[in-house]
Amino acid sequence: MTAEATVYEKTYEDYIAALKRIDLAAVEAKLGVQVRGHEVIIPLFGKPHKVSESGVTNPIGRQPSLDICVILCKYLLLCPDAFPQDKEWAAFRDFRESAPLLGYFAHQVEHAIAAYFAGRPGDVEKAAKTLGGVSPAIEVPYDVSIQVPALPQVPILVLYNDADEEFPAKCSVLFERRAEIFLDAECLAMLGRLLFTYLKKAEI
Repeated sequence: MTAEATVYEKTYEDYIAALKRIDLAAVEAKLGVQVRGHEVIIPLFGKPHKVSESGVTNPIGRQPSLDICVILCKYLLLCPDAFPQDKEWAAFRDFRESAPLLGYFAHQVEHAIAAYFAGRPGDVEKAAKTLGGVSPAIEVPYDVSIQVPALPQVPILVLYNDADEEFPAKCSVLFERRAEIFLDAECLAMLGRLLFTYLKKAEI
């Protein structure tokens, strides 16, 4: 196991221990997740994952990758007492403590999506719709603009322009400005990377 994986494993264990101290009924009402006994069911890009004091399991009953485990635990632990009403879209760089992760987000999320789907704007939209994507409430001058429900209360806006004679394909991935009350910058960056992973899998 790499040093990074070891850190995530320890973080995950700490989060699972901390879950024992939260009020699941309150979390259910605020986040819109489902609580069944001591388990919380959270849809991640439309796929139901279970979180409990025993750990995180995916739809087939196995522990998912550590990034997913950390994201889902943090999502429950950071559940705010009140939600801001402002749902304005914001770039990743606009969030607190995002500076060290800007390069990662640009290359592993936005550039990765643009390069993978270059020349195939229709496939971007089709894959996003497979994940529950819908047209956003705003109109923007992009070839593709689609809102994907990453987590309850945390949608992602995918803006994609295909390549032309002057410019390469470009993708911008935005979150609601209030997303930082549900997840920290590191988890938002990992959520963006998961978006790319799920978009690729959705078209298979």
